[in-house]
Amino acid sequence: MPGKTTDDAAEQLCKRCNESPSVLVVRLEPLCQQCFARYVHTKAIKRLETFRVNFHTNEERKVLLPLSFGVSSTTLLHILDLHLKTQMSKTGRTGFALSIVAIGDVQGTLPTADLLDSVRKQYPGYEYADLPLHDVFRLVSHDAALRDLIPGSVEGSPPTTQDQLAQLINSLTSATARADVLSTLRTRLIVEHAKRAGCQSILWGDSTTTLAEKTLAETCKGRGFSLPWQVTDGKSPTGVYFHYPLRDVLKKELVSYIDLAESGLSSLVHEPSPGATQASTSSKNTTIDDLMKQYFESVEENFPSIVSNVVRTSGKLQVPAGAEFDPRCDLCDMPVPGGRFGIHGWGGYQQDDIESSQNTSKNICYGCTRSLPQIA
Repeated sequence: MPGKTTDDAAEQLCKRCNESPSVLVVRLEPLCQQCFARYVHTKAIKRLETFRVNFHTNEERKVLLPLSFGVSSTTLLHILDLHLKTQMSKTGRTGFALSIVAIGDVQGTLPTADLLDSVRKQYPGYEYADLPLHDVFRLVSHDAALRDLIPGSVEGSPPTTQDQLAQLINSLTSATARADVLSTLRTRLIVEHAKRAGCQSILWGDSTTTLAEKTLAETCKGRGFSLPWQVTDGKSPTGVYFHYPLRDVLKKELVSYIDLAESGLSSLVHEPSPGATQASTSSKNTTIDDLMKQYFESVEENFPSIVSNVVRTSGKLQVPAGAEFDPRCDLCDMPVPGGRFGIHGWGGYQQDDIESSQNTSKNICYGCTRSLPQIA
């Protein structure tokens, strides 16, 4: 929860409207339910100034919302729906058209189709798509370099995209590597779907907490060079714009928003536990992402400013000059400055003779090389 919800907090008046009793304390400020909802909406909508209604053109921009059925992306969908309805009621038109995509998990245990049907009933009128993760090999079929990363793959084999994904994931030796590669493939699938659907931008549901987790996790995994595109608003190397409307809202605030919502929003959330992330009892099954989630979700309870400072600091990172001309990593598709590929590209172990002896046609950045041991 974003703050105190005790009887003492409830006895206070809302600091903003000075009329209704507060229901929780948000960053030392007691707020009533309506003011808290307005607080979350304002934080998100101010990040969508780019998508104001444009009366000088009849061309409607199209944006994509990846829906994971978690607290953050579900809340963002609800806020976008309210925002579009407000634009329509005030101007008779909207600033953008919304398209929604849900990606299935590799195990096939996430009931994506059923969950998406529930969302479609509550938020009709939008374009929906349900894609399995292995579709990444179908949609990026033009990228032979990605298929070449599959161990032992030869022309025409394996026969199905399901087999290709399974073969790649089964070749990975650690939980962190599997989680990293799956996340990378999911992002590439979403980007490719956005392009094919005619979307100019992707609205990611990452909260302040999630962006802080990503900042440290990607740095630990050796992919810190890609942070300017992964945590800040702007044009990505893929040609699609990335936006993070919830970058100023903590995850615990979104959890409270879901709990206080009166529109049945909580029924659309599908998470093992909406509360704090629990690390696996086995070190073999614990990933870097899990550790970062556990750390920042615990920090935001009492020290939310630390989480916000991490995001504000990472938001100052700038894209290197000429990055659009740098060669791309075959897996994550991020530009690698100076073409420093391989395990020795950005690592501290620099031996030119070893690096030069490892002749390979695969361009894999340092972070992805750590996840793909057969390339190292």
